[in-house]
Amino acid sequence: MSGEPPVRIALRVSDVSAATALYQSFGFAPVGTVPGADGGVAMAILRRGPLQLLVDALVGIPFADSVRERQTKSGPRGLGVVIGLEVGDVDEAAQRCRAAGCVISAGPVDAPWGERYVEFVDPYGYAWKFFRLNGSSDDGLHAVHDAWFGAGGAASS
Repeated sequence: MSGEPPVRIALRVSDVSAATALYQSFGFAPVGTVPGADGGVAMAILRRGPLQLLVDALVGIPFADSVRERQTKSGPRGLGVVIGLEVGDVDEAAQRCRAAGCVISAGPVDAPWGERYVEFVDPYGYAWKFFRLNGSSDDGLHAVHDAWFGAGGAASS
C-alpha cells in the first residue's frame, strides 16, 4: 500500500472506540477501522504526520497465546515507554487531557533544555508527553544533565 507512514505504534486498550476518540483529540486523524467478531471495533488506524497509530483491542483479536500475550493482557501497559508529540499549546492540551481522565504526572512546565511540556498517563495506562520547543539554540544536552545530576558534569553527545 503506497503512502504508508514510516513509523507505526500499536497500543492495546480495553475500549478501542473510547481510546480512538481520545487519541483523535491528540491530533490523530482516523484512517480506518477493523470490526471485531462481536461487531465492535477490534482495531482503529489513526495518523498524525509521519506516525501511524494502531489502536488494538486488548482482548478479542486472535493473537497467538504466548507468554508475551498473557503479559500484555495482564499489564501494566507500556511500562517504560513515553510517547512524545509536539503541540501548539501545551497548557490547553494539558487541560483537555485532564478533562478526559488523564493523570498529569509532570507540568505543564518550562524545562531548562528549551521546551515547555506536560507528561501524563492516559486512561488506558500509556504515558504521553506533549511538548513545545521554545526555539532555544543552546545545547539542550548540558541543560538536561545539569537538571538531572547538578551542574559541573559533562554530557556526551
